[in-house]
Amino acid sequence: MVDLKRRGLQTAPELAIGDGSLGFWKALSKAYDSTRWQRCWVHKTANILNKLPKSIQAKTKNKLHQIWMAESKDEADKNFNAFIETYSAKYPKAADCLEKDRDVLLSFYDFPAEHWRHIRTTNPIESTFSTVRLRTAKVRGCFSSLTVLTMAFQLCRSAQKRWIKLHRPERLGEVIRGIKFVDGIIEKRIAA
Repeated sequence: MVDLKRRGLQTAPELAIGDGSLGFWKALSKAYDSTRWQRCWVHKTANILNKLPKSIQAKTKNKLHQIWMAESKDEADKNFNAFIETYSAKYPKAADCLEKDRDVLLSFYDFPAEHWRHIRTTNPIESTFSTVRLRTAKVRGCFSSLTVLTMAFQLCRSAQKRWIKLHRPERLGEVIRGIKFVDGIIEKRIAA
């Protein structure tokens, strides 16, 4: 984060998406204290499912999807509360795992609905890096650090061809200008 700032990213990002990596959030807070957080729903779902018996994981996954696929934050809150109520007695670790990140799991509702598919998870980024990690791990001892770096760069360039472009990128300007969104839609202000 310090390096990003040094290279010119002086304006704090409006939102950062990440998994439960404490180092990332700590560094982000130091470099850009006004940036809002969005926890990755794919990672959070996996963390919760790991705290449950295999026999109920498929049903539980569907209940978690009902939270982050809700049309509005109110509906998501209702599904969130229902999940906590259903699982807290028998599986308190799973319920606590979800409950502790409530605010940062639902941040995306305050951003354009067209961007939700991009900001609810870190998986698009991670899938690119997993390909690079797999290839570089296999050839680590065979090449110099420069050739491994070159190979990683070329793998990223190749992966770039399959990236999904940001839907409605013009909405970024609205976010940057501080326009408020409620449930993904521009907040309507009532004139006095």
